[in-house]
Amino acid sequence: MSRTVADLPFDGARRYGALPALRYKRGDSWQDQSFADLAGTVRAIAGGLVETGVSPGDRVCVLGETSPEWTQIGLGVIAAGAVVVPVYPTSSVLEREWIVSNSGAKAVLEPSPSTVERLATGGWTGELERRRAAIDPDDPCVIIYTSGTTGPPKGCVLTHRNWLALCHITEELSYVTADDVVYLFLPLAHVFAQLVQFGALYSGATLAYFGGDLRRVVAELAEVRPTFLPSVPRIFEKLHTALAGRVDAATVRGAFGGRLRLALSGAAPISLAVLEYFHAVGVPVVEGYGMTETTGCGTVSTLDRHRLGTVGVAAPGVSIRLAEDGEILMAGPNVFAGYWQDPEATRESLVDGWLHTGDLGTIDEDGFITITGRKKDIIITAGGKNVAPAELENQLRQSRWISQALVYGDRRPYPVVLLTLDADEIVPWARDHGLPTDLAALAAHPQVRDRLQALVDAANERVSRPARIKRFAILERDFTLEAGELTPTLKLKRAVVHANHATVIEELYGSA
Repeated sequence: MSRTVADLPFDGARRYGALPALRYKRGDSWQDQSFADLAGTVRAIAGGLVETGVSPGDRVCVLGETSPEWTQIGLGVIAAGAVVVPVYPTSSVLEREWIVSNSGAKAVLEPSPSTVERLATGGWTGELERRRAAIDPDDPCVIIYTSGTTGPPKGCVLTHRNWLALCHITEELSYVTADDVVYLFLPLAHVFAQLVQFGALYSGATLAYFGGDLRRVVAELAEVRPTFLPSVPRIFEKLHTALAGRVDAATVRGAFGGRLRLALSGAAPISLAVLEYFHAVGVPVVEGYGMTETTGCGTVSTLDRHRLGTVGVAAPGVSIRLAEDGEILMAGPNVFAGYWQDPEATRESLVDGWLHTGDLGTIDEDGFITITGRKKDIIITAGGKNVAPAELENQLRQSRWISQALVYGDRRPYPVVLLTLDADEIVPWARDHGLPTDLAALAAHPQVRDRLQALVDAANERVSRPARIKRFAILERDFTLEAGELTPTLKLKRAVVHANHATVIEELYGSA
């Protein structure tokens, strides 16, 4: 039993030996690294870090795409007694500078074969053993900076104890087992991917790494044939759009490689219609709920116990209750140690041992939890009506024609919505109907507007009258990471969208 995360690769070598720990593509072929070889690489990298002057407790940033080298270097940092600070490769220069400065990072490493080769000098075995033995389970292990939908990112301090508690949960629920092949294309700068990575190492599963080209995800699924697929909702939604016309369940299952035992959606809300579709064709997709501050886990769903439309029940050892205003409060071994060098924010979030999540929800008589929105996202119209935008946005994003939807209306007479077109769907349709294939032209085309008006009308029928959309605009482009409108896990940065499209929003209220 591992005492800290620093023990994971070495305990894995003893328990799983020659079994494949990592699987990755080089050229046209997939290669494996065994648990025993992974431990050797981690030990060599840790020795190299000691040699370059990295001391226990130092923070080391790892900046790069998901890859086996990311895992090897991250584990090497931890084995050297230091703390991993992941950085999204899509982060802006200012965001990177803030994270490096705020964390006081000793070094910034880019995961690549050449970096591993440069670091993996070996040696220092006695020093590494002393450092590993000196780590306290409550010491910081990984500091993950929040996506920063509002304000600068805050560093969430996640301890060795936090991560091992999650490893025990994944084992208890059989999310990941020694027979599993896990397809990992989530960004390792995100807590969800880190959780999957550590859980797989703990349980003896094989991590198969995304090759880096989103256009090849479906092809890689067919090659890897995963048994467990953790993902953000947007991937399932895109697959649903591509596959929904097929009635042959075997064909749909084949798109995932034909061996999928369980798929887990997290990091953002997913449409109920998407979940119902996949369950109907025999592809079990369940939801969980967590945040960086809860080490990526708080509620869980399993094949034996799930209810579509909910995020499941409290994870083993986790306590959940609702505040008077419906905010979800959480306590347990999954809750973080606090924000790095920000005691004021920590005091606001952690009150008497309970994390105030900022999410609103309900709990039914069987303990199933439904997320109804974010406290900060609640719209209060000029008439004093409270509107939770998530339900309408999810309804609209179910359409094959719509990529993103953002509802606006705080202190305004009525809600409006900004819509973006799904180029993969709308352009082929336009070509078949003799329409322009330029997104800007399509956004202004009467036929497209009529089609989206029908979708808005249908979505409005599902919500109360004060929450209904009165007007909408179709933007000439999609929301993007580059424009700062999306987080790396494709959640909307509402304030940025509002600022970037302020003129369009004002025009929607022009004659109000």
